[in-house]
Amino acid sequence: MRQLKTLIHPSINIEQGSQFTRITARAIAMHKQHILLMYTKRYDDFSLPGGGVDEHESIEQGLIRELQEETGAQNIIIKKEFGLYEEYRPWYKDDFDIIHIKSYCYVCNIDQKLGQAQLEHYEQQNGMVAKWVDINEAIEHNERTLATSDKQGLSIIRETYLLKEIAKQL
Repeated sequence: MRQLKTLIHPSINIEQGSQFTRITARAIAMHKQHILLMYTKRYDDFSLPGGGVDEHESIEQGLIRELQEETGAQNIIIKKEFGLYEEYRPWYKDDFDIIHIKSYCYVCNIDQKLGQAQLEHYEQQNGMVAKWVDINEAIEHNERTLATSDKQGLSIIRETYLLKEIAKQL
């Protein structure tokens, strides 16, 4: 899969400290100018649906599972690879210093009508909800949050970059 970007958080040195790698899969599902995104109330941002791939799964299997769980998506067809976004960030638990996240992004077709999502407890607590959003409005929203909010999560930089790349290429 083609490399889109590698981001190293300014507070870390990837040559020092212990690290682990987390493999994730992210879905790009579009319907005209609208893209299926997860809105997170806690951070006031939009992100691509997806998440961690389990050890026994292929990346594609993890993508389908995560997309179904987070959005209730039905009739998922993975159309093509979009790209890989890698990042190194500080880890907040005592077992490691750095997390290396590899986000594999795929273009998917799904039914526009969504079924019942099955969000994890922390996703519910953070106020996550699936929404079809105009991609340019989502980019503008995330840029506003980046410029004005002190409660933003670390993933908003990745998500805003990916949304801009998607808008350019699709």
